[in-house]
Amino acid sequence: MEASGGAKRVTLAQVAERAGVSVMTASYTYNRPNRVSDQARSKVLAAADELGYAGPDPSARSLRRGSTRTLGVVLGEHLSYAFEDPEAVSFLAGVADVCTDHGCGMTIVPITGAADDVARIADAAVDGFIVWTTSDDDPVLAAVRATRRPAAVHGGPAVGGMGLVSIDNRAAARAIGAVAWAGAERPALVSFPLSRDRRAAITNGAALPGVTFPVTRERLEGYRQAAEAAGIPWQDVTIAVCARNDAAEAERVAATLLASAEPPDAIAAMSDQQASGVVRAARAASRTVPDDVAITGWDDAAVAARLGLTTVAQSLRDQGASCALIALGRPAPRTPAWSLIRRTSTRP
Repeated sequence: MEASGGAKRVTLAQVAERAGVSVMTASYTYNRPNRVSDQARSKVLAAADELGYAGPDPSARSLRRGSTRTLGVVLGEHLSYAFEDPEAVSFLAGVADVCTDHGCGMTIVPITGAADDVARIADAAVDGFIVWTTSDDDPVLAAVRATRRPAAVHGGPAVGGMGLVSIDNRAAARAIGAVAWAGAERPALVSFPLSRDRRAAITNGAALPGVTFPVTRERLEGYRQAAEAAGIPWQDVTIAVCARNDAAEAERVAATLLASAEPPDAIAAMSDQQASGVVRAARAASRTVPDDVAITGWDDAAVAARLGLTTVAQSLRDQGASCALIALGRPAPRTPAWSLIRRTSTRP
């Protein structure tokens, strides 16, 4: 192996020879210093400094140990999403909490939908995987399973041999939908993407194509049940499918809905980020909340409290921690909790 600039890497054997000690003594200096005398350790470190030896190769050490002490988070989003989306940040913080407690690192493995996604999974030098919410047909699921390393999927889909950490999205959507559409005549829903092609569209419940993202599918089913319990046919619910969980996109689509001939008088959004965009659109259209249009979100992020949003509360940080424990080979925790938070954005 060569160092930068083409120079050959100094070996531990060369350090041992310069120090006048055995290779085992030199190795113990770095790996088991309590087994080496102060005099021998000083000789080894002085020789290493003279030769420019930086220490044992981390990759070789990992091979000997049979562990990289690193977890891989497979993120089916643009890499910047991990730092910009509040809920992704919270989820990754939960993973980091567990990594810190167990002396592990974390590697984010972004998945782009390209042909080399599977190879990127196979080549990842990690001890276990955490897969961020993805679709039923995502080939990375089979790739992760093929590594035979501990793995957890957040949100879904459920995969044999891999842990699943998810709230009951259907029940939560049924509960928030009942509040969102109470007394509504023209309900609408701002939805997450339906599949990996992330195609934006405005449609209705009866015209929805196949939904391969399990989180989106379960929430849609819960909202459908809420609508029908309120006497609203599912085909009468306008559904605006967004390509991303993005406030600006939600604001644009909500502005389109509110400018239509029959604007919605209640809009449920699948995240607080989306709901914040809906609130901005409502204000720009001079609609009062909740009198003219009731609005709900999901996640109980900081923005929900600021805007007085009725929302579903869940702890993405706790769910990230649960996924990390599974990826470390620990038993799967219980199903995460959720609750309904009522605020001023919905009608009594």
